[in-house]
Formats: sequence, structure tokens, C-alpha cells
Amino acid sequence: MSSVRLLVGTKKGAFILTSDGTRQKWRVDGPHFAGWEIYHLKGSPKDPNRIFCSQSSGWFGQVIQRSSDGGKTWETPGTTGGLPKSPEGFPMGESNKFVYDTSPTTGKPLTTHQWYDGTQHPWEFKRVWHLEPSLHDPDTVYAGVEDAALFKSTNGGATWSEVSALRAAKGEKWSPGAGGLCLHTILLDPKDPNRITIAISAAGAFRSDDGGKTFKPINKGLRNDYLPDPRPEIGFCVHDIVLHPSKPATLFMQLHQGGGAYRSDNHGDTWTEVKGNLPTDFGFPIDVHAHEPNTVFVAPLDPMLRTPIEGKLKIWRSKTGGNEWEPLTKGLPQENCFVGILRDAMAVDSLPDCGIYFGTTGGQVYCSPNGGDTWQCIVHDLPHVLSVEVQTLAS
Repeated sequence: MSSVRLLVGTKKGAFILTSDGTRQKWRVDGPHFAGWEIYHLKGSPKDPNRIFCSQSSGWFGQVIQRSSDGGKTWETPGTTGGLPKSPEGFPMGESNKFVYDTSPTTGKPLTTHQWYDGTQHPWEFKRVWHLEPSLHDPDTVYAGVEDAALFKSTNGGATWSEVSALRAAKGEKWSPGAGGLCLHTILLDPKDPNRITIAISAAGAFRSDDGGKTFKPINKGLRNDYLPDPRPEIGFCVHDIVLHPSKPATLFMQLHQGGGAYRSDNHGDTWTEVKGNLPTDFGFPIDVHAHEPNTVFVAPLDPMLRTPIEGKLKIWRSKTGGNEWEPLTKGLPQENCFVGILRDAMAVDSLPDCGIYFGTTGGQVYCSPNGGDTWQCIVHDLPHVLSVEVQTLAS
């Protein structure tokens, strides 16, 4: 029987949850990197034991960690003997340097981006929001960072180089959302290795069709009701984008507001609103069923409180690719529930009965072993959950 491994990033460390294919009983291992914010963990599709981890601290900086044994042990690539120390003996995020391209040829025009007040502001690296391992090579991994930029490593995270063509796509017009100017979504097309789709809050969605040599905005059809021009080329607080491997031309998006749920059937060239009967157009994650490319899951939240509407935790499912949605509540708390669900905190496994998982800011992780029909809380006292990824492991 196949098994499942959940990679959970929290504000106080990383946790690894494992279960057999029934997904009824779970073993919890952690915290790894206790006390550090773990924005994201994700395993390599080519080697499930190769896991990359984004470890961050406002005090000590940003570090990439790597495991080659499924999270049992970890190493800091690019260092000898672990993290460097300050003179006082504190750990320093000095490894895995993320340095913006300032070369005369490709970096010179990329010196500033727009700030909250409309002025120009220099690019300042803060943290890694998202890690996306290559579909073909366990040593190649992409990183989405704040301030928004795309980086790539081909040596297992030891060194990183900026894919500077992304910021050349009118980066001077990008501006931060409330959570910062963060690149949080990286989609690698399984049918076209040259196609990369990314999303930035609050700039929008962008795509490369030539392996990262050039990028272009792909926001046609989106709406931002907060701007004088509600349909600009750039200026959208995209929260998440997902695709199904068997149908990568179809993308599903969760936008901040202005329609909320969108769909594209041409790799993002144009978008159509598919909110339908959803109770609100605000939410963070969106995901798609492993075996049904038109079955989509979202987690609508109160746009002001950013918690479940009326304190009732619901995941909504569409089996028609949007517009027609049904609430899923069996096993979820339906009173006095005021937790959040963040953009990287939902995932699906690839078992025959597709499992759906999500984590909350209250420290709960929920699992549905049957495509959303019923839910169970598999762990409920973790720190604030930032991300959830799942690996389906062969027996």
C-alpha cells in the first residue's frame, strides 16, 4: 500500500506527518528547526527523499535547508559544519545567498520597484516564500522571494542565480500588497519544460515560454476594483494559481478580490471569472483534484476578518471547473471557528481516492481521504501553519 507524507511549515518550525494509504492514523515528527519560521517545504518529484526547506527569522535571516532522507536529517547546502555563527554565537542566515542581478547588461534597468505611496523603492531581499523543485532534476530548484524575484539553483541549493528576465517585465511598476512584495507561486509545465508561470502579490501573473529568458504579464480579464483603471496590465494581488498535470493549459486562480476565482484555458493569456455562487470573492488557496482536472477546491474567507464566514469552516468544491460550487462541511467545525488558511496551506495527494489537506493559523491540519466528502483533524496543536505540501510515496 502506498503511503503519504505531509510537509508542514509553521511559524515555530517544520513538522512531518506520515500515514499509510488509509490516512486514518498519523505520526507527527518535529519540530525541525524549532523556533524558526518555515515558510515552505517541498519534495522533489524525481526523488521524494530530497526535500527543500525555507527557514527564516527576523533576527537571524534566511537559510535554505535540504534533506536527502525524507526529512530524517538535514543539511545546509553551501556550508561546512552547519550554519555560520555570529561573534556572540548566534546562528546567522548567511548561507544560500540571494543576490539580485545588478550586472550592466541584464540588471542595470532593474534598480527599483513601486512603493506603497507610488514612489520608487530599491529591491531588498527579505525571505524565500516558495520553493519549487524541478520536475526532471533533484538538484534543480526554483525560489520565489520577497522583494519579488525568481531565483534558480542547479546544485541542490548551494548557490543561487536570479532569473532576472522576470523583473525586466515592467518590474518598476510592481508594488507590494499588505504582506509584502512576494513571489509565492511557481508553476512548471509538465508538458513544456520551457513554460514557467509565476504569481506575485500585488503585481499579478507572469509567464515565460522560453525557459526564463523572457517573461510577459498574463492578466487580461482580471479585475482590480481598488484602482482607477480596474483592468491594468499590472497591479493584481494574485493569491494563488494551480494547474492539473494532465491539462496544464487550464489554470485556476484565487485573486484577492475583484471576482475572486478565475479560470484560464490558454495558459493564462485570458482569464474568466468563475466565482459563481461562492459566498465571497476573498480567499487564499486554490487546488485541483489529482484525477479530475475540473474539480477545484477553495477556502472562502470573510474579506475583512480573513477568517471563516460566520465562524463556520467550509471548503467549497466545484466539479465543473468553476461557477457551480458546493460547501463541504462534514467533520469541520461549524461554530466559533475563526482561523485563517494561507495560500500555500492546501495540497492534494495522488492516491486513487484523492486526499485533500489544509492547515490553519490555529495550528490544525485537516484531511479528507475522499475528495472532500468528509474531513478529520489529524493534528490540532501545532503553531500557526504557513504551508502544507503532500508526497504520495510508492509502497
